[in-house]
Order: sequence, then C-alpha cells, then structure tokens
Amino acid sequence: MPSAWVILPTYNEAENVERLVAAVLAALDDAPVDGHVLVVDDDSPDGTGAIADGLAAADPRVVVRHNGPKHGLGRAYLAGFRQALAAGADLLVEMDCDFSHDPADLPRLLAPVLAGTADVALGSRYVEGGAIEDWGPARRLISAGGSRYARMVLGVDVRDLTGGFKCFSADVLRAIDLDGVRANGYVFQIEMTFRALRAGYVVAEVPIVFRDRRLGASKMTARVALEAAWKVPALRLAAGVRRRRAARAGTGRAHR
Repeated sequence: MPSAWVILPTYNEAENVERLVAAVLAALDDAPVDGHVLVVDDDSPDGTGAIADGLAAADPRVVVRHNGPKHGLGRAYLAGFRQALAAGADLLVEMDCDFSHDPADLPRLLAPVLAGTADVALGSRYVEGGAIEDWGPARRLISAGGSRYARMVLGVDVRDLTGGFKCFSADVLRAIDLDGVRANGYVFQIEMTFRALRAGYVVAEVPIVFRDRRLGASKMTARVALEAAWKVPALRLAAGVRRRRAARAGTGRAHR
C-alpha cells in the first residue's frame, strides 16, 4: 500500500493533540494506505511536544519532530515534508491540529490522488458541498475575500486557495523546489498550490465542512491575513521571472 503521512504542525495544542492523532490514525485505517502521523512541534510551552512524545512511544506510526523555537506554519510544514519524503512517503497531507479539519474526511481527500485523477487534493470550503461553521461575518469575509483576491491576481481557477487541508503526491513536492518556498503564514497555502499549478500538476477540490476550533487559541491574526496583500502579487512576479529565465536558458541551449 502507498505510504501516507499526515503532517501536524503544533504550537500550544496540548488540549487537542492526543485526541486528534487518535482520530487521524483511525481515519487512515479506513483508507487503502500505510498511515503515519508526523507531529512537528515548535517548542510549545504548554507541553504539546511531551504529549506527542508519549504518543510516539506507544505507537510506531506516530513520529515527532521537535522543530526548535517557533518558526511559523510554513517552516514547520516544509520541515515535515522533508522528513516524511526521506522516510518514503508517497502521499503527504497538511492538516490543522484543532479539529477544524475533520479527520473523517481524510479518505475522501486522499482518494483523487490515490486514483491518479489529481496530483494535489484540496479540502475546499468554497465549492458545492463545502461550508464553514461557527465563523462570524468578518472572518468569513477575510477568508473568502482572500481566496478571491489570490485567484484573480494569480489567474488560477482554484476556489479555496487559502485552505490548509491538502494532500500532495510526493512527486509534486519533489518537483516544486521546496527550498524556494518563501511564504510562511497565510500565504504559504497559496504559494504551495500556485507552484503545483505552475508546474503543470492537476489540483482537485474536495468539498469539506470547516469548523472553528473548540479548544485552544486561534493562530490567525489580522497581520497574518494582511500579509497576502503584497505577497500574492510577489508570487505572480516571481513566477514571471522564473519563466523568463527558463525561456532564456532554453534559447541559449538551442543556439549552442
């Protein structure tokens, strides 16, 4: 069976991590995969890392990476991707550790990539069948507006560019130059999907119901959301620069 690794970045998730890991492993048991969970903890002061260590000691499917002082969501995912790829992962999943993404949706998220109909599958709030629960009007506006803004600036058709529940094939992550990924917060999700699309990979949107966290504090701030205002256009500009450089390199080879 293909090896599927769920990457869980954590910072102060002591109230959630044990239940979430158990739920993820149960969901992976319902999919035709060899399932693993990689907890990437940024030195949580509430003891999340120690709890995760206990889970790993009790179950070999659980691995913990102590990532040092807090570096942000994007750096945690990149570290997790590299470790899982080195361990032989075929599919790699991004997922929040606060139950806003339902572990029971994992088999549906994995399905398009397992079937070979997509290279990346996104848990989407903004396609038919998708929804958001427990958010107020302001947060809904920021989220939907951010996705719409990014879609327009980048010229892509994906409706939920800012969502953080995703499944990548290992081939995608090997091809898109993880060392070149610069975004770290809210825009990290946009950049990863944009890089996959620019590289010619197929992205599928799987409808999900997103629920606000029940325990712990949200990591979303106005500063994190506003980061997109200038970083999304920067992604478009950087992609254009890479394309022109590649074209010049190709022309040079042709002349030689």
